[in-house]
Amino acid sequence: MGQGSSANAFHDVLATYGPLDNVRIVTLAPELGRSHEVIQALTARGICVSLGHSVADLQAAEEAVQSGATFITHLFNAMLPFHHRDPGIVGLLTSDRLPPGRQIFYGMISDGMHTNPAALRIAHRAHPQGLVLVTDAIPALGLGNGRHTLGQQEVEVDGLTAYVAGTKTLSGSITPMDVCVRHFLQATGCSVESALEAASLHPAQLLGLEKRKGTLDFGADADFVMLDDSLHIQATYISGELVWQAEEARQ
Repeated sequence: MGQGSSANAFHDVLATYGPLDNVRIVTLAPELGRSHEVIQALTARGICVSLGHSVADLQAAEEAVQSGATFITHLFNAMLPFHHRDPGIVGLLTSDRLPPGRQIFYGMISDGMHTNPAALRIAHRAHPQGLVLVTDAIPALGLGNGRHTLGQQEVEVDGLTAYVAGTKTLSGSITPMDVCVRHFLQATGCSVESALEAASLHPAQLLGLEKRKGTLDFGADADFVMLDDSLHIQATYISGELVWQAEEARQ
């Protein structure tokens, strides 16, 4: 970004991506120049700033949180690997240089491919209340094997994995959230309640929606799923109305 005021730094973002009127969360690499000014401008507009797709060291990541960032995009993926002398963005989970009272949340792709179960356990044990399960799902989710598109990119789905066509490079995920919840539960040995909160309450807290989403409290939106004991979905409700029901639940 060029020199000038923080307004000019944010203007560069608007000039590149257009109005952000309906944007709720932005992922950026905090090591890029003028990022702290952009983070401040985004958070002042109520937009959640997430750190990711980055080679930032821990200091740059801490400075980004001090500027207002509150989330980490799919921890361990698309960032520097953990190193004991400089743990990078991963180090935010146990950093002692975050603003008092500032909660850092982090996403994890618990699909069995993107993140080793041991890495899930390490992150969960280090900072369980900040863990947010994310699918990293692409439009090919639910469409089956074969070639599909992701923007202008062609992807190839093979079983439970999506690759950039013609390569073995992962291209997002095709794993639905209920599978991620079950895999996370099995990998970490956490309580069922903790696994479900990672997919509901925690993301609502991150976005400041916990009064309406992520709980079944009085006054909250009646958006919820019914699960069986093995955490498979039996029914989906939106605004209190049944919109989908599993075949076995109809019997």
